[in-house]
Amino acid sequence: MARQKHSRPAPSLSAQGESATSVQIRIHGEANQPTLIYLPGLHGDWTLVASFRAEATRFARFVECTYPQTTQWSLEDYAVAVTRTLLAQGIDRGWLLAESFGSQVAWALLACPSAPSQPTCRGRTFGLPGDEAVQSLKVDGLILAGGFVRHPWPMGVRCLEWLLEHMPDYGVRVGLWLYLAYARIRHRQAPETWAGLHEFVQRRRQPQDRRAVAHRLRLIRQSDPRPVAEATRLPVYALWGWIDPLVPNLWVARWLARSCPGYRGCRGIWWADHNVLATEPREAAVQIQQWLMQAQSLPRQHDHAASKASA
Repeated sequence: MARQKHSRPAPSLSAQGESATSVQIRIHGEANQPTLIYLPGLHGDWTLVASFRAEATRFARFVECTYPQTTQWSLEDYAVAVTRTLLAQGIDRGWLLAESFGSQVAWALLACPSAPSQPTCRGRTFGLPGDEAVQSLKVDGLILAGGFVRHPWPMGVRCLEWLLEHMPDYGVRVGLWLYLAYARIRHRQAPETWAGLHEFVQRRRQPQDRRAVAHRLRLIRQSDPRPVAEATRLPVYALWGWIDPLVPNLWVARWLARSCPGYRGCRGIWWADHNVLATEPREAAVQIQQWLMQAQSLPRQHDHAASKASA
């Protein structure tokens, strides 16, 4: 595989195991089902998605990612690393399920860094720059779960970034204790998610994890993928919880309806918070299944583009 055209070393990849410089994936469900590729939010791992995964595997093959705890990657690095890891495991097509920060990774993936094999693929096929074999990840659609295009409140993101960088250890411990108290009530009907909370808390206690989350906030603040969204014609849906103090989701939906050619619709779920997949996993899964069934009747944009290019 040819080297990446990056000033820093290309990210290493893995399907399992723990590494500071690797993307990990786990695959659940049958290969003959539609594939959902979960791109996690700021926390960067699969610790909060277990209950949704249990629901989603009834109708889809669910592929979940965990990002490395890095402060060096750009959004393009995230996109390339995720894509290469998926292709290495034989996953070459699917829907992106992009949660919060994961939406920025998804837009970076759809932006398609220029490659000899895929020079103008906007929102259809993601080629790996410099690869000798013409390999690509074909995206069937995008579902934003508490996701966004350009974050409408960049100063709010900057405040969270500053707080995370300057919070003392005891502040982190208090914050995690309060979160666990909230989660005990919030996830009482989601036993799989509750079971994963211990791992979630353990990861958040690591100083490197906090630095990585602060870096992801910085990437959000600096990111403006609106030109990509304005050129995207594959199906795009938006799902969110109404109890969300972090993202003004109606604002996001209005912008998508006005500016994104592929936008197909949205749904807000009562009593869900920013982490809609974890707090209302069953409702979220039912809605996503409906969208996948609805999209089956739509033409595959990237297939049409590929046949047009070869004509």
